[in-house]
Amino acid sequence: MSERVVRVACGQGFWGDRPEAPLEQVTRGPVDYVVMDYLAEVTMSILQKAKRRDPAQGYARDFIPVLRDILPVCVERGIRVVCNAGGVNLEGCRDAALETARGLGLQKRVRVGTVHGDDILARLPSLIDAGHGLRNLDSGAPLSQVLDRVQSANVYIGAAPLVALLQQGATVVIAGRSTDTALTYAPIAFEFGWSPEDFDRYASGVVAGHLIECGAQVSGGNTMVDWETVPDMANVGHPIIDARDDGSFVVTKHPGTGGRISRQTVTEQLLYEIGDPRSYITPDCVADFTSIQLAESGPDSVRISGVRGRPRTDSLKVSIAYTDGWKSTGTLVYGWPDAVAKASAADRILRERLDRAGLRLDAIHTEFVGWNSTHGALTRHAAEDVPEVTLRISVRGHDREAVDAFGKQVQAMVLSGPPGVTGFGGGRPKAQEVVAYWPALIDRNQVEPLLRLEVADA
Repeated sequence: MSERVVRVACGQGFWGDRPEAPLEQVTRGPVDYVVMDYLAEVTMSILQKAKRRDPAQGYARDFIPVLRDILPVCVERGIRVVCNAGGVNLEGCRDAALETARGLGLQKRVRVGTVHGDDILARLPSLIDAGHGLRNLDSGAPLSQVLDRVQSANVYIGAAPLVALLQQGATVVIAGRSTDTALTYAPIAFEFGWSPEDFDRYASGVVAGHLIECGAQVSGGNTMVDWETVPDMANVGHPIIDARDDGSFVVTKHPGTGGRISRQTVTEQLLYEIGDPRSYITPDCVADFTSIQLAESGPDSVRISGVRGRPRTDSLKVSIAYTDGWKSTGTLVYGWPDAVAKASAADRILRERLDRAGLRLDAIHTEFVGWNSTHGALTRHAAEDVPEVTLRISVRGHDREAVDAFGKQVQAMVLSGPPGVTGFGGGRPKAQEVVAYWPALIDRNQVEPLLRLEVADA
């Protein structure tokens, strides 16, 4: 008898990923789960602002068209959906999902579960009063310094509430700010009945989640080595985890899809966005990435085993976003001859005009795209060899009127600066709100996820 395998397919690696990928994942071969990650740190503040403008907003609305595409196949084949599309409006996302199920004639066949409790924005004053400083992990400053400017505050939730909803029979599980990796290892832990104290198995699940949380990035997308030889990227296959009860797993993709899964692409993804590889901290365990053993086990197939884990920490991470002034960016394109000289002169003239206007700006930053913006001054081409260059100049300040006035000065350069400007489109640059990130920790016992499960009725 062959060993049981649970197949978890990544459908979305971020909000903006290929909309066709989820349907391809559920139709091009067998899978048990399709997981979709929509949230980044700044996304939560964007969703919070959207909800303030319209109470019906505040979730990843791209999820609903995707769900409409895949739900009939998922119900027919018993595939379950796990995502964090709920953002800051889980009720709105749930109601839209239930309405989608009803519209597809799937009444009573779809159960939608939601995980609440990660959004602590309204609780911040009382938490601070109770002695929870929510100090910035980088600077040590207390959150009280910026409390009046906070836009969102969400605790990273782990696998336990997701597992609980799967145990209750949820067809679709919708979370808010769950960790990206938990979307993958929660179904695996549920299927095999892993104990939350089995930290090695959970750590292996964390590695599996880390490998597929960015979608096709592990399938050859964004790869740095031999990128030009990656086959059929237009038809790139999103990754799949074939998980086993002992914690080992294989990362693969559907046959006949493009891209590449190899030791190289897997290693690149393992190193993506990590700090100390010995301590990859999640709400459920601390994974030791130095214990990972990987080997190619076939075409587009890499096996991972030997992952070790340690007990979970007493704290959970909080992702907090707050407003920190205004910014604006303008671009002007200068062509040959003397492209760099023209752009440099335009930068000098524009800065002088900003100074003469007495605008209160905190910072001005200039790049010469096509000459020095990617690799800096050390790798500048000879100025006379550059056929065109884009002057990209950005400002930042706490005075919105001053930042908006900068946009007027940029626009004026078209006819009152060096010759040959092109590529000025999109209108005058406008001030945009700066959203800054405030990472903090909170005692684990201060967060209690709440679960809700509803059936799509008639």
